Amino acid sequence: MRLNDISPAPGSHKTKKRVGRGQSSGWGKTAGRGQKGQKARSGGGVKPGFEGGQMPMQRRVPKFGFRSRVGLITAEVRLGELKKVKGDEISLETLQAANLITRSIKRVRIMLSGEIARVVTVKSDSGTIKVTKGAAAAIQAAGGTVQD
Repeated sequence: MRLNDISPAPGSHKTKKRVGRGQSSGWGKTAGRGQKGQKARSGGGVKPGFEGGQMPMQRRVPKFGFRSRVGLITAEVRLGELKKVKGDEISLETLQAANLITRSIKRVRIMLSGEIARVVTVKSDSGTIKVTKGAAAAIQAAGGTVQD
């Protein structure tokens, strides 16, 4: 087989409709554009979504949804995951070292899910680590402390 022998499968390529090539073709004279008007002119037509001056659909329907920028830099850590942290101090740096959060995370919330059996100290520099009431109670019950 050579490059000049290759051809597409029969019926896979439809020949392009060539308009404006004479009366006998069926697409001559106005070339399927009808008579006069905006759509008959070259470059004519309306932008997508235009409804003749009526308020367009994309502006009529109510909008909803919101993506908080704070949510992009906030992570939730379960209480049971804290056992992966080496040492007894919990901070952003130790959570990153334990691969519980990524480097882009600037705020952490520790949730009550699972249990903690060792003494830990949660250190928050200017509110970067928040602890829920249940998680704080569990940490204190295990002998640990939560510092703000």
